[in-house]
Formats: sequence, structure tokens, C-alpha cells
Amino acid sequence: MAKPTAKRSPPPIEAIDLFCGVGGLSHGLARQGVKVIAGFDLDPACEYPYTANHPGSQFVHGDVGQVTGKQLTALWSPGAIKLLAGCAPCQPFSSYANTATVDKAKWRLLKEFARLVEECVPDLVTMENVPGLLGTAPFKTFLRTLKQAQYHVAYGVVNAADYGAPQQRKRLVLVASKLGGVDLPKPTHEGASNWVTVRDAIGHLPALTDGEQCAKDPLHLASALSPLNRQRIRASRPGGTWRDWPSKLVAECHRRESGKHSTGVYGRMEWDKPAPTMTTLCNGYGNGRFGHPQQHRGISLREAAVFQSFPDDYLFVQEDKPVVVKTLARLIGNAVPPKLGEAVARSLYASIAALTGTNAASATGAAK
Repeated sequence: MAKPTAKRSPPPIEAIDLFCGVGGLSHGLARQGVKVIAGFDLDPACEYPYTANHPGSQFVHGDVGQVTGKQLTALWSPGAIKLLAGCAPCQPFSSYANTATVDKAKWRLLKEFARLVEECVPDLVTMENVPGLLGTAPFKTFLRTLKQAQYHVAYGVVNAADYGAPQQRKRLVLVASKLGGVDLPKPTHEGASNWVTVRDAIGHLPALTDGEQCAKDPLHLASALSPLNRQRIRASRPGGTWRDWPSKLVAECHRRESGKHSTGVYGRMEWDKPAPTMTTLCNGYGNGRFGHPQQHRGISLREAAVFQSFPDDYLFVQEDKPVVVKTLARLIGNAVPPKLGEAVARSLYASIAALTGTNAASATGAAK
């Protein structure tokens, strides 16, 4: 009787990451065996964290609107499965956006993404963005581009906590393939009993006071609090609101009728639940539920990065360079959680394995 033929390894996937930021999506893809060959971003502050954590990838500083499909195609190796990935800046569609003041020019970036898909026709496409994009004209146009190019498409809103990120973060995820059918990533930590908690994520980090920076990790830095906010955080309980405070500590805006229901600020996290969604202002105690569960301070930049599912040793600042808090908070808050990138990679490899008879585990087991 003939022995069964062992399944061969899948062809390599090579990815180009548009709007790569500090490399959250790239990092997640790479951990699951995808070779990320380049990241593109207009923000020069992204270059050090991207290149320091992805030494085999090229960082291209520039406007994606000036990039051509021919340039991208030249980067992929012959025979590789080509993946074009990205998260176009999402401020116009964010629930935090003031629609009267958002930069509508940023809407064009999704169009540029679609243009590059048309010009270089990658085998695979993935996009991550805010749920508010769903149902909008720019998203419908993007979908139409993919379907006209005969991609199989799957998309939907997922929660990063269901994929192992210690954070409640709902995101629109899209995967598309010219090779055949593709599915959204399958959750690995679905349901509250399986979520990674604040305690799991940051319970091991050194204690800090407000305004203190850890000697061993410059990113473990907590913003200084005003004397009034020091009183407020001491009066706050995990999961509570400013309504728990003595009346003398309540802000004037919350005393007015228009502010009585604005309870999503000046809050402490809870040890045994995931963190709330990290924003570009997540290092500020007064900007959301960003108070440490126990220590009387807002979360540090390192803690914010860990909640985004970056590893503890992810490099954001060059040695002996100052930590620019406002810039790094923005970059961390805008990042794609690497755990979502890992989930996308597993989904893409599974679809390839189903179509080609290859062994998906040989790629997805590349890193744990």
C-alpha cells in the first residue's frame, strides 16, 4: 500500500504594507510567516520603530498617492504570492471624529489604495479600518474595485479582544483573494471568559507614580497629573466614573445638563477585563478610561503599546533620543494591533492551503 504523500509547504507570501505606521500590521503578519518586504508611510516618525523591529523590510517615506503599481510590482519576488495590505488613515470615519473639522482630503487615501490594487493586481489584499467606514461611499467604491477585478472578498467588524489583544477594539477587517475563496479570521479568544485582561497584560510591569519614567524602559512613562487630577484619581474606582467623586472634584462641564451623561472620561480600567480602545490620547487620564486600575496615574506609553498587543520589548524610540510623548501616543493609538495581523495571516494561509493542498501549519506555525 502506498504511503500517503506528505503535504508540501505553501508558497511564500510577500507583503507590502501601505500606511504602515510603526508596524503593527507588519509585525503580526511576520509572526505568522509572511515575509513583509516594505512598509510605506508619510510620517517620518514611523521610520525608526518600523525599521528597528523589521530589519528585513524596507521603509519607504512618502505619500502613497505618488506611488505607482509598477513600483510596487518591482518589489515582489517572482513566484511569490503577492499581498497588498494597509490601513488608510481613518479619522474621517472614526466615532471620535468631529465631522465638521475632519480632513476630508484623507478620504482620498482609500481611493489611492484601490488605485494601486488595480495597477499591480496583487494575489491577496487586506485592509483594517474603523467600523464607521462600513457602508460609506469610499468603502463601497473600494469593494466595487475589488469585485470588478474578480477578487473573492470577505469583510466584517471584529473585536480585537477575540483574537488575543488585551483591549476592546472593534475594527473593520477585509480580506480578498484572486486565488479563490477566503474567510474572515476565526477568533482564538472569543467571549469574555477567554479575553486577555489588563492584569494579564500589564500586571508584571514596574510600578510608577505620575510623571515618573522607568529607568530600564523609557517608554514606561506616565504623564504628570495636576494637583486636582491627583485628587480625582484617588477618588476613582476601577470601572467607575466621575460620579463617584465628592462634588468638589467634579468638573464644571459635568455639572451642566449637557455634560451629565459624559461618563467615559476620568475612568480607571478594571484588572480583570480588557482595556478600553486605545486612542491617540490614551496616555491622558482625563481623555477616557485610561487610569491605571491600582496606581494613581494614567497608563504609560508602554502599557498602551502592550494593550495594542505589541510585545514588551518593541522598539519605539532610538537609544539616547528623547521620548516625544504626544507623537508616540498618536502612533501607538493609530496602530493596527499585531494580534489582528496574526489573525489575518492565519486566514490567508488557511485559504491558500484549502486551494492548493499545502500544509497551512508550516507557515502559520512560524512564530508563536
